[in-house]
Amino acid sequence: MRSSGITKAITNLTQAHAKLDVSPSSDANFFTEWKEPLPTLSDAEKAKLELLKRRYLYYADSGAITEGTINLILLSPLLETLGFFDQPYQVRSEKYIRFEIEDGDTQLDGLIDALVIRDSLWLIVIESKRYGFSVRQAIPQTLAYMIGANTSPVFALITTGEDYLFIKCDRGGVHDSAHYALSDKFTLSTAKGNQLYTVAQILKQLVSV
Repeated sequence: MRSSGITKAITNLTQAHAKLDVSPSSDANFFTEWKEPLPTLSDAEKAKLELLKRRYLYYADSGAITEGTINLILLSPLLETLGFFDQPYQVRSEKYIRFEIEDGDTQLDGLIDALVIRDSLWLIVIESKRYGFSVRQAIPQTLAYMIGANTSPVFALITTGEDYLFIKCDRGGVHDSAHYALSDKFTLSTAKGNQLYTVAQILKQLVSV
């Protein structure tokens, strides 16, 4: 059996649909978890999210930000603020994934940037990408990680630090094709409040599903 890295084997969404046997859901009720009503945030959480937005924009205004910097200045503090480093959650970084795809002769391998686990259940995959990288470009790779999960449904968050996009993927039955749906895109580059609030609320919502 041939082994291939996920990022090499699947480079666009068309390939992801064909090789992973996954397609967008046409059901309007398929992914409602990211919508209202969402959990409330405490004043302390809001204050920290305001700080994280200001911090990100400070670094962004100074030039391109690497993936490692985004993880350090924004993602880790966000997870800490929401309590995801403590019981009953555990955060695992660079989780190794290996699974076979539909052709029966190819095995895909990859590393997830960060994975939030609760009772061995994969709830949120966080795929951070460099500043200036479109979150949509990471959808094919993230879907591959989600298909490789040992549970269903699974939720994902793709972020550049500035933009945020949630995904839900459900493999259905053993012989069923997988389906997925996307949330709206949230961004820190807007004057309409701090959309990191909504991102944090959705994360809280998803870990309670």
